[in-house]
Amino acid sequence: MEQTESQAGRDSGARSVVRALWDRTQARDWAGVREVLAPDVVVEWPASAERIVGRENYVGLNAEYPEGWSIKVLRLVEEGDVVVSEVEVPHVESGIHRVASFWTVRDGLITAGREYWTEYGSDPVPAWRERFVERG
Repeated sequence: MEQTESQAGRDSGARSVVRALWDRTQARDWAGVREVLAPDVVVEWPASAERIVGRENYVGLNAEYPEGWSIKVLRLVEEGDVVVSEVEVPHVESGIHRVASFWTVRDGLITAGREYWTEYGSDPVPAWRERFVERG
């Protein structure tokens, strides 16, 4: 379920910090993205076995990502200092990506993240499972 703008305006605490991260990334507001990240933030991408260490590396990686993408926040769930976000990132060349992210927010800054990126519909459906599922 996507939040409406009025719901986004009611975000508080850690969730508002993560909302700002995604909104500023969508706007390519790299100075604004820096403002919500701790200088020593660590973001892990387990699917590709990559770790992004430091605010400047995180911003640089995102700023240099090939254009043609947009971000749609589907869901934000806050539990204490952890915010889980589900985001859709369509790209004109590489298709639709989905990401589930787990962000730790302390003192108003993102200090850590773990993101699971996948290309929508890219995993094959094993033949044995076909009779039980619908493709969405």
